[in-house]
Amino acid sequence: QVQLVESGGALVQAGGSLRLSCAASGRTFNPYGMGWFRQAPGKEREFVAAIRWSGVNTYYADSVKGRFTISRDNAKNTVILQMNSLKPEDTAVYYCAAAPYSGSYYYQLSSQRSYVYWGQGTQVNVSS
Repeated sequence: QVQLVESGGALVQAGGSLRLSCAASGRTFNPYGMGWFRQAPGKEREFVAAIRWSGVNTYYADSVKGRFTISRDNAKNTVILQMNSLKPEDTAVYYCAAAPYSGSYYYQLSSQRSYVYWGQGTQVNVSS
């Protein structure tokens, strides 16, 4: 079992930045692919970014590419989502998730079905 706890959500003005953290505990963290997803009011949850267990490969949704950066520190069991140039359409609850059995290709780590463990979410609000 893996427990994931997100933090860092806040209210920020458009153009601003936020840094979301995901702290993992429980079973070993290192072999897992990790991802961030988000869900805006009235919309389905969508893929944001993912990182392979080694940290070498990262993947992003087109809507955040060039603005968001995902990284991980396996020694600290932490995944970070650095969000820059935020837009009002980035407003959502952001979820961290762990994929212990998934492969490392984009189509695998961008799919919610690959993720077994989920955090409770952290709210990000971007004002115009």
